[in-house]
Order: sequence, then structure tokens, then C-alpha cells
Amino acid sequence: MTPALSRAVQRKRRLFVSRWRRSTRWEFWPSWIFYAPLVPYLAYLGAKYGGMTTFTAANPAIEGGGFVRESKFDILQGLAGSSQYVARAALIRGDRPLRQKIEVARRFMATHDVSCPVVLKPNYGQRGSGVVVVRSAEALETCLEKTSADTIIQEHIGGLEFGIFYYRRPSEPRGRILSITEKQFPSVIGDGRRTLEQLILDDDRTVSAAPVYLARFKSRLHRVPATDQMVSLAELGTHCRGAMFLDGRWAWTRALEARFDGIARAFDGFYFGRFDVRVHGGIDAFRAGKGFKIIELNGVTSEATHIYDPSTPLLAAYRVLMEQWRIAFEIGAENRRLGVGVTPLSRLARLTREYMRISEQHLPELPSADLL
Repeated sequence: MTPALSRAVQRKRRLFVSRWRRSTRWEFWPSWIFYAPLVPYLAYLGAKYGGMTTFTAANPAIEGGGFVRESKFDILQGLAGSSQYVARAALIRGDRPLRQKIEVARRFMATHDVSCPVVLKPNYGQRGSGVVVVRSAEALETCLEKTSADTIIQEHIGGLEFGIFYYRRPSEPRGRILSITEKQFPSVIGDGRRTLEQLILDDDRTVSAAPVYLARFKSRLHRVPATDQMVSLAELGTHCRGAMFLDGRWAWTRALEARFDGIARAFDGFYFGRFDVRVHGGIDAFRAGKGFKIIELNGVTSEATHIYDPSTPLLAAYRVLMEQWRIAFEIGAENRRLGVGVTPLSRLARLTREYMRISEQHLPELPSADLL
């Protein structure tokens, strides 16, 4: 067998392994398949708590409780009372002329002494759709020209990323952390012999998400990284875009829980959701409730994403999600008794249609940075 034929056979084998793992490991299943068994339980909760959309009252301060098409910028504004823990951001209206959008971006960067890289994300978005890291002024202008959606420009925070799932019942004096997710950005290490494609396919973890990485680096797959050169394959803490989620409950401390309880209580009308944070001050500072910046806060459709740890059994994941949704319904029912309105199903359907239309304007993923 010639070397070229041998490589082709090996590639075919590893692509088969990739397909097999994505079909047999539930963390890679499509959402509609994974969530299907939960539908009867959600129907039960709806009957028990007086309506299928009772959970939307869990966060009165957020449109639909944060189910769909909620404004991410409005949520960041709601955290203004804890601004020292929130990444700085500004809203760029999508219906403005390009010249005005560029001016808003430049003014934000000058006012806050922020330089590239910066993050652009749609004001109405989910699951990492339309989020890009922009590394030059030229790329920033190009991105703003390509989208007509309302867009948030946010400072880029380096460091580790965590997801902190928090909840508090209105009748309780303090809130709790239900879940902590440690988000890792997979990488491969060059050996001076194998191409980037071979490194991705040969790695026991990255082969599982190979379609994401191969598409992201399609113009550079045949390059050969130097010996010991690390190539980062993801830079956003989103599972469907290649990040790896691990159970981060080891990071829990009373100080950390108290910090997020204080931040959440300062946001009037927020009771349930997940903070996505970047840790810039080290793990010890983070566990002491310091040295981090909130980059996003999601509402009732948040997940306790530690369940996507590869070691989590499927039934254990379902138990966590059932607990999460039960808490959402309980908080919604309690808020409703206090006079909070519930978003009707017809409005949720309309918001979903609006989001689907808006998402068509989201920015595509930027080409990968040069590797060599």
C-alpha cells in the first residue's frame, strides 16, 4: 500500500469513528432528539403548576423569562448594579448606516480604552450563533457591513470560562448555585510530520467534533504545524462550536455562591439562569468570588451544562434537567401568585418566528487565523 493510499484509508477510518461517536455519545445528539423524552415531564409540570408557560414568569425582568428573542444587551444593562463584574459592552443598531455603526464601535473602544480583539454578538441570539472574535479594525468594519442585525460589541476577556447556573425562589432569603461548568477549548499539538487534519482526526477527543473543526480550518488542513506548536481549535465557550464542557462543581465555595447571589439580587426581576463568565484573575481568586467578568446571562432556556461532561450518564443528565425545569416552574408559579404575568404560548410562538427571521442575519464564523 502506498503512503498516500494508507493515509486515505486512515482518514476514512477516523471519519467513521467521528460519525460513530457523535451518534452514540448523547452529548453530540441534536437538541430535538435529546429533549424528546423530557416532553411528557414538561407537560406534567405544566398541568401541576397551572399552564405550560408558567416557567416564563421565573424572570419578570426578561422578555418571556428568557425563552427566546430576549435582548442580551438589556440583560447586561440589568446587571449595571454589579458593573465591576460585567464585561463592558455597547449596542450597535443594525438599521443604521455603516458609517454610524463604525462610529459607535470606535467610540465604545475609545471611551473604555478597549483594543482588538473584541467580540461581536447578536443582541438576539442563542447557542453561540453569530458570535465572532474580531482581531483587527478592518475585520470589524467588514463584519458590521455584513450584518443588519442589532449587534453587541463587547470587550474580549481572556482566561478560563465557566458557566454558573443560579436560582432563587422569591420567598427565599438567598439563592443557590445549581451547577458549575468548566469550559475547555480543545487544541492539538504539532509534531512536524502530520497535517492539521491528521492531528484533529488522530486525537481521541477532537475526532468526535471533527466536522466542526475541519470546516473551521478547511483552508489550512494540509499545513503541518511545527513540533510542539499548539493549535487552538475553539475560542468560544459553546458546545456546538467545539468547546468541551466538564463538571466544574469542584470550584464551588460559599464565597463564590454569595457573590453570585449578590449579583443576581441586584438585578431586580431575575431569579433563574446561567451566568457565563471569563476568569481573568486565577482560580483561587474566582473561588473567593473575585477576578471574573460576566460575558452573558441567559434565562429560562439555560442549561445546567455540566451535564455535557463526557463522563455523565444519560439518565443522570435527565435527572438534572428535570430538577432544573421543576425549579423554573416552581419559581414561575410563585411569581405568578405575586402578580407577575405569564407569557402565553401564542406570544412565545411569535417570538420564536421573529428570532428565526433575525437569526438569518447573524454573522457567519470568521475564517480561522493563520496557524503557521
